[in-house]
Amino acid sequence: MRDHDFPAQERRAGGRRRFDDDEPQFLKRGRHAEPAAIDPVDHSDPETDQRWSSWDDAVHGPQPHPDWLVTELAAKDTELGVLKTGKEADVHLVRRAVPGTDRTCLLAAKRYRDAEHRLFHRDAGYLEGRRVRRSRENRAMAGRTAFGRQLIAGQWAAAEFAALARLWEIGAEHGTIAVPYPVQVRGTELMLEFLGDAEEGQAAPRLAQLRPDRAALRDLWGQLVDGLVVLARAGYAHGDLSPYNLLVHRDRLVMIDLPQVVDVVGNPQGPEFLARDVRVVSTWFVARGLPADLADPTALTGELLREAGLR
Repeated sequence: MRDHDFPAQERRAGGRRRFDDDEPQFLKRGRHAEPAAIDPVDHSDPETDQRWSSWDDAVHGPQPHPDWLVTELAAKDTELGVLKTGKEADVHLVRRAVPGTDRTCLLAAKRYRDAEHRLFHRDAGYLEGRRVRRSRENRAMAGRTAFGRQLIAGQWAAAEFAALARLWEIGAEHGTIAVPYPVQVRGTELMLEFLGDAEEGQAAPRLAQLRPDRAALRDLWGQLVDGLVVLARAGYAHGDLSPYNLLVHRDRLVMIDLPQVVDVVGNPQGPEFLARDVRVVSTWFVARGLPADLADPTALTGELLREAGLR
């Protein structure tokens, strides 16, 4: 992939790509608004676990929208349960459907916890290089006040949405990386394509749950390397990559959980995060039987740093 594969506003001085998250208006392209500025309104019905679709007042994912996605304003969202709990966010299963029609889809709603219960225990290093202009907000974030923690939550949601949107566009064009389609972001709620068995409501397995045979293991490793190269060329590292945030859906490796996506150039610790990502996944693949020479973390890290323009 060459520099002109990325829009001009995503390149750094000297030809390096950038993803402009230095301001509250994290996404700059015209079709997007400012995710953190939206104050969600609860339209839910506690008796039915339904609410009107929040599509109308959310920031939308890349166009063209997938055919399966329900965008009609007459749709209702029904809560079906929890898919995953975590320290910073919980992921819920939601059905969006237009009553009286066959228009329906399943979504994964990732909701960051409120300021009193959120545990952003790792955010200091990841947030280096992500700044907002107003000094009051910078001080609040640095001091981890209640207000500052809310701002950080907004940045996590905005960062994940922005990264997924860009990577989805790259994957759609080049087929080199797979991520869930980012449906919308609204405040600190991020709604994503549900990957798994729609009839059973069963999410696709994580890589850590699988024991692939030798051929499948090599294929999955090749897909992972291709995805890491795409990230590096965009100037980014996942930041928390492991077999637990890689799904395998219909034999395709899908990268998830990107709120802490790291700018490998703008963040002083960027190369270290990238090296750790590679080390963790390489160790897992070698432990499952992949030849060590194919999953050499030092060689792969060097290749990715070159792709990012750091060597």
